[in-house]
Amino acid sequence: MAEITLDVCQLQAFAEVGYQVAGGGSAHGAMAALRRVVPVGAYEFVAFDPATGRHHSVVSDGHRRIDRDAAEEYAGLDAYRRALATRAPVRMPEPDTERYFRRHLAPYGWRAGLTAPLFLSEGRYTGLLHLATKDAFFPRITGALVAAVSPMLAHVTDLSKCVIDPVGLPPDFQAVAFDRLGTRRQVPGHKPSAVLCDEPAVAVFARAFIDSRELSRHGLWLGRDGRWHELRLLRAGVGFQGALQGAIVAERPCLLPYDLTGREVDVLTRVAAGDSNPQIAAALVLSVRTVTTHLEHIFAKLGCDSRTRLTTKALAEGLCRLDV
Repeated sequence: MAEITLDVCQLQAFAEVGYQVAGGGSAHGAMAALRRVVPVGAYEFVAFDPATGRHHSVVSDGHRRIDRDAAEEYAGLDAYRRALATRAPVRMPEPDTERYFRRHLAPYGWRAGLTAPLFLSEGRYTGLLHLATKDAFFPRITGALVAAVSPMLAHVTDLSKCVIDPVGLPPDFQAVAFDRLGTRRQVPGHKPSAVLCDEPAVAVFARAFIDSRELSRHGLWLGRDGRWHELRLLRAGVGFQGALQGAIVAERPCLLPYDLTGREVDVLTRVAAGDSNPQIAAALVLSVRTVTTHLEHIFAKLGCDSRTRLTTKALAEGLCRLDV
């Protein structure tokens, strides 16, 4: 990238863009700051959804109308492929953007356009920023200024994040979020869980939960690391403005409560599912006598005197085993 000399006004604008994006402000706030140094008449953020491989218009200002097919149409242009390869803004109209420009910008009085590909600092592509002006052209420095600030603006179009804060999830849980297609997303305020990310079956487990009628699920899980984990699933909107159905899967390592053993957890799980002692014995390949002994220990440890109370306590406190 060419060397850029910035004045105080430009530096202040860049700082405000970063603050608006990182501080939870709006895309409009970030663009208001950028407008101090870039002559923008209208803008549109187009997000790339990794779950579908398609582009969607998500935030815009200054346009009287945005055609629904415009995002995908631009992604089919040579200019788009050139922008991804060079990571540099593309001006409009140019030979391979003239048709797009005549259809989507010129009819509304715009005389020049500029499109910047948006890549996060780690290099992941998240979408596009379209700029338009009624001036004959953008100043020469505009492309360099927009390219410099694009890693910050890329967060506006990042659909990999879960944007709905999970209610009721303690802060010490590590978590990941999934949509129905199995795309893994970040959960704000929680570290990603390495054990969940390393378990391929978690995405399938999350989808089954999304397709169920449950609002939440809570239980115990024996991970591949050989440790027990307290596991929680919550419904959550994911993607831009939480528009997609998703699930948060969260865990934290734990000791088995009430001094239960792993086998006792298995027996308790079957009791909560409504199985009889012979059914539990057959499922766990145990004798009925052994199951009865386990149940005596479970009743004593949990302080329950009936299977009904045992089931109620197990479900309320998440004492059943969840098989991922």
